[in-house]
Amino acid sequence: MESTSVSSSLSFSSSTVGDSAELDANLTLSDRLKVFKTSGFDPDAYVTSKCQTMNEKEIRHLCSYLVDLKKASAEEMRRSVYANYPAFIRVSREISNLEGQLLSMRNLLSTQAALVHGLAEGVQKDSLSAGPEDSTAEEVLYENKELSKIENWLLEFLDTLEVLLAERRVDESLAALEEAESMAEEAKKRQTLSQTNLLSLQNAITEQRQKLAEQLEETICQPSTRGSVLRSAVLAMKRLGDGPRAHTLLLNSHHRKLQCNMQSLRPSNASYGVAYTVILSQLVFSTIGQAASDSLSLFGEDSAYASELVTWAVREVEAFGLLLKRHVLASSAASGGFRVAAECVHACFAHCSLLEARGLALSPVLLRLFRPCVEQALNTNLKRIEQSSAALAAADDWSLAFPAAGMRLVSTTSLGSTMNTSQPKLSVSAQRFNLMVQEFIEDVEPLESLQLDGPALEGVLQVFSSYVNLLINALPSSMDDDENHEGFGKKIVRMAETEAQQIALLANASLLADELIPRATMKLLQLQKTNRVEEPPRKAADRQSRLPEQRECKRRLQRSVDRLRDSFCRQHALEIIFTEDGDTSLGAHMYINMDGAANHEPEWFPSPIFQELFAKLSRMAGIATDMFVGRERFATVLLMRLTETVVLWLSDDQTFWGEIEEGPKPLGPLGLQQLYLDMEFVILFTSQGRYLSRHLHQVIKNIISRAIDAVAATGLDPYSVLPEDDWFAEVAQIAIQILTGKASFGNVDRDVTSPTASVSGKSISSVLSHGSN
Repeated sequence: MESTSVSSSLSFSSSTVGDSAELDANLTLSDRLKVFKTSGFDPDAYVTSKCQTMNEKEIRHLCSYLVDLKKASAEEMRRSVYANYPAFIRVSREISNLEGQLLSMRNLLSTQAALVHGLAEGVQKDSLSAGPEDSTAEEVLYENKELSKIENWLLEFLDTLEVLLAERRVDESLAALEEAESMAEEAKKRQTLSQTNLLSLQNAITEQRQKLAEQLEETICQPSTRGSVLRSAVLAMKRLGDGPRAHTLLLNSHHRKLQCNMQSLRPSNASYGVAYTVILSQLVFSTIGQAASDSLSLFGEDSAYASELVTWAVREVEAFGLLLKRHVLASSAASGGFRVAAECVHACFAHCSLLEARGLALSPVLLRLFRPCVEQALNTNLKRIEQSSAALAAADDWSLAFPAAGMRLVSTTSLGSTMNTSQPKLSVSAQRFNLMVQEFIEDVEPLESLQLDGPALEGVLQVFSSYVNLLINALPSSMDDDENHEGFGKKIVRMAETEAQQIALLANASLLADELIPRATMKLLQLQKTNRVEEPPRKAADRQSRLPEQRECKRRLQRSVDRLRDSFCRQHALEIIFTEDGDTSLGAHMYINMDGAANHEPEWFPSPIFQELFAKLSRMAGIATDMFVGRERFATVLLMRLTETVVLWLSDDQTFWGEIEEGPKPLGPLGLQQLYLDMEFVILFTSQGRYLSRHLHQVIKNIISRAIDAVAATGLDPYSVLPEDDWFAEVAQIAIQILTGKASFGNVDRDVTSPTASVSGKSISSVLSHGSN
C-alpha cells in the first residue's frame, strides 16, 4: 500500500512534461524522497517504468527533475548536519567524561580486589606454615629469589620512567609505559607477581601516564610551541588513549596562536582599512586551514573530530567577522565608504573560498555577518550620489559638452555599432552622475557572494529617478508645480531658462536612460544570470534583448524620462495656450466672432496660436537635430508629444466646445473655415516634419467633424460654405512658406487665398483621410 502511494505521488506523466513542476508545488522534499528510501528500491526498474513511454523531451525533463531533487536532498542533509553539530559535540564530551569516570572506577575496584587478594594470601601462608613440614628449604629459597628479581625490575622501571619524564623524552616514555602495561598483563595471566606487587605496578603506570599527559598538555598549551612539536605532542596524547581531549587541545592551541598574532597586528584606530583587513583575513583563514590539516593528518576523517573542527572554525570566523564589522565595516557603512567595505568583504570571501576544497564552507557565516553592513554602506553611497548630483545641478548651466580629459565615461555607441562619436555630450551634473553610477556598479560587481545585485540595481533606478526629478525641477514651470517632490524633494536647482537648455535636460535624461545606465547595469544583470540554468549560446545582442530583467530595467528608466518629457510638453503647451495675464489664446471667440464682425472677406491665414506652435516646433526641431545626433527618434517623439498636448487641450476643452455648440452665438461659415484651415495647417506641417502620429491625426479629424456638426445643428449646410479640399492644403502650404521665409504676402496670388473661386464640389473626405502612416 505504501509503495503504491509513493509511486503514484512521484509518477511522471508521459503525456505532459509539466507534472514534475506540479509535484514540486504539492509535495514536500520528504514526500518526494520516500520512494528512494524504501528497502526494495530498484533504480533500473524505476528508470524503466518512467522512460518506457516517454519521448526525448520528457526524458530530459525527468533527468532535470532528478538532478534538482538530488541538489535539494544534499542541501537538506547539509542543513541537518550543521543544525546537529552542537548537540553532537556536547554528547561526545559527555561520553569522554563518562569514560574517565569509568576508568577511575575500574582503578578503584582493582585496588579493592588487590587488598582482598592480599588478605587471602596472608591467611593462606599462615595455614601453610601450620601444615605438614614436607616443603624443603630449597623451594622457599627459590621463590624468594624470583620475587626479589621482579621487585628489582619494578624498582628499576619506576626509576627509568621518572628519568624519561623528567627529561621530557616523550616517545621513550610512551614505549616504557606500553612495555609496563604488557608486563602487567602477562604477570596477571601467569600470576608471576603477587597481588600487592601487581597493584603497585598498575598504580605506577596510571600515575606516570597522568604525569605524561600533564606534560603533553603543558607543551600543547604553550603559544611558542612549534608546529612539529605541537603535532607530536597531540599524537602522543592520542596514543595515551585521550583522543578527544587531544583534539580539543590542538584547536585551542591554534586559537591562542591566532589571538597572539592578531594582537601583534592590531593598529591604531586611524590605521584600520583594506590593508589591515587583507592581512587579518589571510591570518585567520590560514590558521583555520592549518588546524584543518593537523586535524585530518592526526585524527583522520572521524565524524566526531570533523564536527568539532567545523564548530571551532565557525566560532573563529564569527569572532573575526565581528571584529572586522566593529572596526572597519561599521564606520564605512556610516560614512558611505562603499568601496572600502566592498574591497574588505571581497578579500575575506576570496580567502574563505580557499578552504572550501578542504570541506569547510564558511562563506554562509561571512554572508550573515557582513551583508547588513554592506547593505547599509550601499544605501549610504546611493544617498551620497543623490546629494552630490543635487549640488552639481544647483550650479549646472545645462550646456552639453564632451567629458573632460581623463574622465571615464562609457562609449555612446551601442553594442556592435561603430559610430564616430566615442564619448557622449552631457551637462556637468549628468557627466558626474554617470561617473558615480559606474563607480558604484564596479564596486558592487566583486560582491557576487553577498547577492547584492538586486538591491544595487534597484538603487541605481531610484537615484536615476531622483536625478530626473532634479531635471524636472529645473524647468521654469516646476516653480509652481508640487507634483515632483519625491526622491530629492524640492531641491534648489539652476533654472533652464532657454529652449536649448530645456532640451538639454531631455538630452541628459534620454542618453543616460537609453545607453549609459543600461550598459552599466548589464554587469549587475549578468551576476543574476550566473545562478540560472545554462542556456544554448546566443549572440550578445540577442541575449541582451531577451533578458527579462534588462527589458524591465529599460522600461523603468524610460518611465522616468517620460515624466520629464511630459512636464516639458505641458509647460510649452501652456505657454502657447495662455497669455502672461492668464487669459487663453485658444478660445471659441476667435472663431465665433469672425462672422458678423465685418462684411468683407478676411485674409485667410492660420490663427496666431498655431503660427506660434509652428514656430516653436521649428525652433525645437533645429535644436534637437544638433543635440540628438544618432537618436533622432527621441526628437521626433518629443515634437509629436508637444503637438498632441496642444491639440488634445483643444479637443478636451469643455468651455471651448460649450460656446461652440451651445453658446448664444453659433459658429458661422467663416469660423468653420478658419478652424478647418488651422487643423489642415497642423496636419500639413507635422506631416512634412515627420511627426504626425495616427493618434494626432484622429484627434484632428474628430475636431473637424465636431465643428461641422455644430454648424449643421444651426440649420446651415456646412458643405455649402466650405471650399475645395485643395484650397485648404494650398493656403496651409503658402503659410508654411511665408512663416519659414521662403515666400512673402506680396508674392501670393489673391485668388489662391480666396475660397470664393472654388465653392462648388465641396468635399472634405481627403482632409479627413489625410495623414501620416
